[in-house]
Amino acid sequence: MSDLDLVIGDGAAATDTLDDRLLTILSDLIAIPTAYPPGDTTAICALVAPRLTALGYDVQVIFEVDGLANLVASIGEGAPRLLFNAHADTVGPGDSSKSVRDPFTAERRDGRVYGLGAVNCKGTMAVQLWLAEEIARRGGPARGQVTFTFVTDEECIGPHGTDFLRRAGHVKPDMLVVGAPTENAVITRERGVIWVEITTTGRAAHAGEAHLGDNAILRMSRIVSALDAQLAPRLERRRDGELRSTLNVDRIMGGHNTNVVPSHCTLEIDRRLLISETVDGAFDEIRDLVDGLGEPPGSYQVRLLRGTNGYDAPRDGPLVSNLVAAIESQTGEPVRFIDPVGAGDGRYFADDGIEIVNFGPGDASEGHTAEESIDMAGMVESAGIHLELVSRLVGLRDPA
Repeated sequence: MSDLDLVIGDGAAATDTLDDRLLTILSDLIAIPTAYPPGDTTAICALVAPRLTALGYDVQVIFEVDGLANLVASIGEGAPRLLFNAHADTVGPGDSSKSVRDPFTAERRDGRVYGLGAVNCKGTMAVQLWLAEEIARRGGPARGQVTFTFVTDEECIGPHGTDFLRRAGHVKPDMLVVGAPTENAVITRERGVIWVEITTTGRAAHAGEAHLGDNAILRMSRIVSALDAQLAPRLERRRDGELRSTLNVDRIMGGHNTNVVPSHCTLEIDRRLLISETVDGAFDEIRDLVDGLGEPPGSYQVRLLRGTNGYDAPRDGPLVSNLVAAIESQTGEPVRFIDPVGAGDGRYFADDGIEIVNFGPGDASEGHTAEESIDMAGMVESAGIHLELVSRLVGLRDPA
């Protein structure tokens, strides 16, 4: 590949190194609060949009809900359509009175950059923004189109970020690279996920005459016991290598006063699905179990809150094979494939028949912590890999 030490972009001098430029971009991103709640990304999109517009990108800032801004920037046209995605929202800074540093000021120390969102996921966003600059500086893609999406609503697994962009038809990729802290390893498969709400109802009565009421919490306890005794062991036997089929009772809410028989109770469940399982099948399995417990008709309701199927990108496909080649070329080491614990925004495209990978710098365990940080050397390495991937997939008009 060509010399990656010289980069020219908004606010960058010709003598800036790649390391310098990445630090500058990341510092700018960290300085803008985007914590969920509320996940307001209006200001960070306002920072990025004019920079990419000046570089020749077709830029749109798109809202489904006020404050939850998503930026879509494209260069080139036609196929293949390569999409890079990173979320700009972060978790909250926590109790700032206990913090030893300003979470919105990037601090470089011992080869790492500290700041809120440094690894999850503004480090990857910085790499992708640098990549956007480099693609434009080198004349754009020689063929096809490259699109960057910087989105909100990822931290709450909400519908107003990547999910909205796909549903509304703002992006229709052939290949998708989801920015994630993978330590420059590659994730090609991800479990599906459903969230299920179960509601039970009963009849209120004074606790001193509990026999006159119908306790909704006790009804829910029978349902929970059945899920644990019947469904959980069944799921424990479902494995695909390191991937597991799981069920977790996450929240339960019920009652309104200690001296009243509760007439209402609500439970929420997180269910992770193997690639071979489907949202509809997993939901039906929970609903059928509850239906078979013999609770009175109308005394409970099982509702699907949200769900996406899993995906598994073929390792011999153009995206994965070229990413592997770029990693091995840039690092001189064999690629590492890993499986994620959680779910990323690629899941919204799981049924679209496209290649999806999760890839980026940083260790996921560093995210969501009081001293969140990212390894600068990993960002530099990731930038080189990203640029070579683009060169391999769509070419660059001026590869020099």
